[in-house]
Amino acid sequence: MNETAVETVDDPRILNDRDIILKVRLSTTCGSDLHLLGGYIPSMRAGDVLGHEFMGEVVEVGAAVRNHRVGDRVTVCSFIACGRCWYCARGLFSLCDNGNPNPGLTDLMWGSAIGGCFAYSHALGGFAGSHAEYVRVPYADQGAFTVPDGVSDTAALFASDAAPTGWTGADGAGITPGDTVAVWGAGGVGQMAARGAMLMGAEQVIVIDRLPERLQQVQRYIGAETLDHTKDDVVAELKERTGGRGPDVCIEAVGMEARSTGPAYLYDRIKQQLRLQTDRPTALREAVYACRKGGSLFVLGVFGGAIDKFPMGALMNKALTVRGAQQHGQRYIPRILQHIADGELSTEHLATHVMSLDDGPRGYRMFKEKQDGCVRAVFRPDGAATPAR
Repeated sequence: MNETAVETVDDPRILNDRDIILKVRLSTTCGSDLHLLGGYIPSMRAGDVLGHEFMGEVVEVGAAVRNHRVGDRVTVCSFIACGRCWYCARGLFSLCDNGNPNPGLTDLMWGSAIGGCFAYSHALGGFAGSHAEYVRVPYADQGAFTVPDGVSDTAALFASDAAPTGWTGADGAGITPGDTVAVWGAGGVGQMAARGAMLMGAEQVIVIDRLPERLQQVQRYIGAETLDHTKDDVVAELKERTGGRGPDVCIEAVGMEARSTGPAYLYDRIKQQLRLQTDRPTALREAVYACRKGGSLFVLGVFGGAIDKFPMGALMNKALTVRGAQQHGQRYIPRILQHIADGELSTEHLATHVMSLDDGPRGYRMFKEKQDGCVRAVFRPDGAATPAR
């Protein structure tokens, strides 16, 4: 990563009377940022500001804003939604018809345009991100949420994206009391999906990953079981733990740059690097094979385009129900903040490395390369930093 990537840009300003300007207090890296830095998501431009998971203090409000005042402490949903269109009215906020002012590319790639997202390329609106001192928040009455007293800045930070993304998967997968749920990926989103599943009544939750520090977090802060996919035959072990059936619900929270071992991973990596396919579906394939007959599979990991060797035969013949989504955070963030306030959801532990914004390139390098047990690098524009957990 370019060590001179931190630059000075113009301060944001109110462009629409439904905007607010936020002084960023905390902003964090996210695994989907790595897809941007790796060139797997098109339409990034020189000078774009990264960062879509953040919280801060309101310093300016547009004339039509009703829910926020200067001085409010808020967390902001990473996806931008108007709150008024056909999709927003049905709680499908990441599909908003009005949140993305540049719908042409996603309409071409996916057959329909989805909503806008902070700092997630010009295909999703070209919005400036949160790794900055200030950020403009459109449709603030719909996308910004007041942080309850007693909830720390760090805890509220992950109510912006990781937790509501996890909740989107757990809720959308149709978890019912007594279910066994398997989650691929023990990053922030995977951990939050696992905890959401538990709060929705799942009897057994198993999280699959390869990094010991993340698996330890799952055990300590989430309270779920774990599997190390470099040591265990995941499909066989999941069947062993479920009486031979497999999980009732599988949630894939890894996405297009999944890592694994064996020839399938090598095949996917070569094809992706040669741009013969855009995404590595290693974890997704495994989830299809592991899920019980008649079970439910939810795809939370970000995928951008086409994948190869997808096991459609297994999907169809096992009668699986498959869904996927970006997060519908406007639906879930209020309840997530309440779960945090009530002590039912831990999020602060995800912030393993807190550093100044000037250290952004180093933080991303640590996050990408999983150095020093980095689960998330968190940036403070005020320059304060704390040691790794």
